[in-house]
Amino acid sequence: YIDEEGLKELEANNQILFKYCDENGKEVDLNGSVANIAGICNKEKNVFGLMPHPERAVEDVLGSIDGVKILEGFRD
Repeated sequence: YIDEEGLKELEANNQILFKYCDENGKEVDLNGSVANIAGICNKEKNVFGLMPHPERAVEDVLGSIDGVKILEGFRD
């Protein structure tokens, strides 16, 4: 949870890194997250938190490999 003032601060400081969306990029409310936020960072942008777990979608045998691209982005 975040109050309205805190949300405005995150937005003003460009600290919202990820939002939940569908395959077309349209924001969706998957879990009741405030403003569909899935990931944020601190003001210095050297620490971030991510609610979805991309590591759970890295093998076809698990049903999806969508998480691979996100994890590769950290490496690159």
